[in-house]
Amino acid sequence: MTDERPQYGEIATLEEQRKAAGLPPLDAMPVAAESPVVPEAPTTEPRRAGSSPVDRFVTIALLAYGLVNVVVTGLSYLDFSTAMNEVLRAVGADGEFTNFAQGKLWGTIAAVVLAAGWSFTAYFSIRRLRSGRRGWWVPLVGAAVTLFVASICVAIPLMNDPAFIAFMDTMAAR
Repeated sequence: MTDERPQYGEIATLEEQRKAAGLPPLDAMPVAAESPVVPEAPTTEPRRAGSSPVDRFVTIALLAYGLVNVVVTGLSYLDFSTAMNEVLRAVGADGEFTNFAQGKLWGTIAAVVLAAGWSFTAYFSIRRLRSGRRGWWVPLVGAAVTLFVASICVAIPLMNDPAFIAFMDTMAAR
């Protein structure tokens, strides 16, 4: 009696493997004329291990806090001379802010920078949260970058104001 199966250590051909498994030969298989079946994508986005409810809460809380700050600060920048008079009083300067033309222009630009910076930050934070990635750091980085740019916008008219220049001269003389 001859056994057609390969012995231990011998390599079985694909046909021998199919026969031993009880499958029909490859040449007996019908050829499909259709395109290959592509599995459907899942209907929900899978959450990655990095995102958590605490991360979501912290991210949303930081965005809400940032929004309140943007609204309050942006409105104060639209009344730039009043805001800068408060700054001058806070630092101990004697004069009043009089660089009205530059103040109005750069105050408006700073308010727009704050709103745009918060909008971009919120967009990227929400994208990270939806993809299941950690997002708590995005509002912090967005706030730092936005504050830096807005501070430059505010500094331009302030540095050109006669009252602030006089205050800086008296501080340098001390």
